[in-house]
Amino acid sequence: MDVSFLEPVVSTPGPFATVCADVSHTTENADTELDLRVRAVAEKLTGQGAPEAVVEAVRGRLLQGNEGGEAGTWGGRAVVVAADGTVVLDQPLVGSPREEIAEWSPQAALLPLLTQLPGRVPHIVVVIDRVGADITVSARPGQTIEEKEVEGDSFQIRKFQGGGWAHHRYQHNAENKWVHNADNVAESIASMVRRLQPKFVLVAGDIRARQILTDRASELWKDLVVSMDEGGRAAGADLEPVRQRESELVAEHEAHEESQAVEQIEAASAHGLSVTGTALVVEALRKSQVETLVLADQQDDEQLFVGGSPLELGMGQGDLEALGSQEMHAVPADRALVAAAVASKADLVVVPRAALPGDIPVAAVLRYTDASTPGGDPA
Repeated sequence: MDVSFLEPVVSTPGPFATVCADVSHTTENADTELDLRVRAVAEKLTGQGAPEAVVEAVRGRLLQGNEGGEAGTWGGRAVVVAADGTVVLDQPLVGSPREEIAEWSPQAALLPLLTQLPGRVPHIVVVIDRVGADITVSARPGQTIEEKEVEGDSFQIRKFQGGGWAHHRYQHNAENKWVHNADNVAESIASMVRRLQPKFVLVAGDIRARQILTDRASELWKDLVVSMDEGGRAAGADLEPVRQRESELVAEHEAHEESQAVEQIEAASAHGLSVTGTALVVEALRKSQVETLVLADQQDDEQLFVGGSPLELGMGQGDLEALGSQEMHAVPADRALVAAAVASKADLVVVPRAALPGDIPVAAVLRYTDASTPGGDPA
């Protein structure tokens, strides 16, 4: 996962309010229920000492769904607010949060947010008919989910069922328009694929339109297509099967990404290009050696010491004294490691604790080795 979108959080001095809340609108009393949920979040933050400006900034973002619009369709929302009331992160969640958070603390609690943000697996969903398509793009974390409607020519779009001299002409015209409309959709998808590099393109809707579209798919994205029969563009069409299939595909790709990260650690270790365990990973992050940081979803109750920047990082105070740091703070390990990954432009993957070898909380694939890297040769 590219975590560069967290840079505004990492570069802003704390403390922070970190909130992961249910903002769903699924009942007749949704507005009242949301008001109550937001009030509970505000009371928790106030009870922990958050300033009123911070609490009001959180409250304002969470209540946006009551005003209608896109925010009213979200199931969950992740918000991080700095001490002066500046919102430094505001993202919709995949659904209602698996873990609700309302915390006022010196560092933002980013790890539990990362596994719930949309776009961990960038992908495209296309619901198509013979006139056009509705396209939804889930890009990368930190980027807005895009929605695009492609509309083509609908005049004489249906095949003529009668006979007579005009029959074949009408049939031919209809087919040509289906193909033309599918070409427009295919061009839009190709443009999105070039820009976003999705893992899959889910195509649902009219069977003939799907066939034409997949036939028109370019080499760029034809191998990414997953087709399904359910779903449609007509008013009132049930899109729940499409959303369910989308969720299944995302979960499959997430599992593959996790297993790939663990395999990469093991493969890279043969060349000295991976390290495991907190101490070795801290040293590699400090030198910007880390290409991919791999964190277990369940971390030990461990603290690291951080100086004036995220890469002034050490296991103890002595490490920072050796670096000449003028300040030092004890920080929960996962928060310090995420901040260092962002600061060093490393990718980050969160995996189940059991997936990492030896029940370790952290590992890393390295960009390069040097004389101090265990098992590595000088670069």
